[in-house]
Amino acid sequence: MPAYSYSSTTREGVIRDGVIEAHDEKSALAMLKNSGVIPLTIKLQKKSFSVENFGFKSAKNEVQTFTTELYALLGAGLPLDRSLNILAEITENKKMKDIISSILRSIREGSTFSDALEKHPHIFSGLYVNMIRAGEAGGVLEVVLEKLIDFLESSKELKDHIFSALIYPAILVVTGILSIIVLVTYVLPKFSVIFRDLGTQLPLPTQILIAISNFIIATWWIIILIIIVGGFAFRNYIKTEKGRYNWDALKIKIMGDVILKLETARFCRTLGALLRSGVPLLQAIKNAKDIVGNYVISSALDKISSGIKKGQGIAKPLSDAKIFPHLALSMIKVGEETGQLDTMLIKIADTYEKSLKVSIKRFVSFLEPALILGMGLLTGFIVISMLMAIFSITDVPF
Repeated sequence: MPAYSYSSTTREGVIRDGVIEAHDEKSALAMLKNSGVIPLTIKLQKKSFSVENFGFKSAKNEVQTFTTELYALLGAGLPLDRSLNILAEITENKKMKDIISSILRSIREGSTFSDALEKHPHIFSGLYVNMIRAGEAGGVLEVVLEKLIDFLESSKELKDHIFSALIYPAILVVTGILSIIVLVTYVLPKFSVIFRDLGTQLPLPTQILIAISNFIIATWWIIILIIIVGGFAFRNYIKTEKGRYNWDALKIKIMGDVILKLETARFCRTLGALLRSGVPLLQAIKNAKDIVGNYVISSALDKISSGIKKGQGIAKPLSDAKIFPHLALSMIKVGEETGQLDTMLIKIADTYEKSLKVSIKRFVSFLEPALILGMGLLTGFIVISMLMAIFSITDVPF
């Protein structure tokens, strides 16, 4: 039977940690609730390598845990300040502990919860703060927290899927480059000494390869300096408005289908979650636009607010922007006409996230063999060039 580690609190605020055995997580939660405690976190015990096990989890990554635990405490009937006090005690991440303590102090000094969160923009996004503010204004903070949990989980799942899909291609590139560097800077020089001592006329491919090897060895520090300076220059360029726009436009040309589906899903899920939480449309549009990562698409979305202010609704300005797929625009129009815009936006996000996963899988399935072929051709050229030289020395026809 699987074991689950948990953290819980009593109604008196006493923290209890432990391990419980149950058939599944739902059964474990039920057992804890029946024992009279309030479950805060529960995780399946696994013995596996994890970055978090080595203490590298940032405060930014703790937001989802914070939201889930706060929702559990408020749902159990504890007041906000007491719930935050408990979270400050049980949070292991020192930075997050300090942030929660700061939020608690602000609330005790008279600030609202949303205003206290707003003082930490590097941790809590504008979307998060505005959803909490809408929940406070409507007296439905628990409901908003539940929606935030769903939103954060969906966003994390999508990020994890993209990250996992790109791990193997990244490993291929790194190992391929390292292999070529070793061949060119270590193996080739040893062979070139032998060829030089023999005084044999080498084949043209071998001469080219040895010339490249000698150039790299003689000027390696200049090459590294150029890469570093070029990297800094490129980084500063894409920080400018023009540079970022051009770079994001290039990304659309290369991976247009993937980026379009990603940004459509991001925008629609964010906007749907905000509207469902009671955030006004114009404010929701602004926050949703900030979530969009591609500057070309984000710039096009700037024009939507003016259309909404003119009474055009959201479907027409989005259609005029010509950035989202026709299916998404049609669904938004239907949602607006039926008064179910928030529900339709979430459905659009679900649809395009599923489609995005298929597109990423297709892209990676093309990228992997392309990388293998590219690295294979480079390595093959090096090996064949060396073999041609060896055969020319031994008078064996190649």
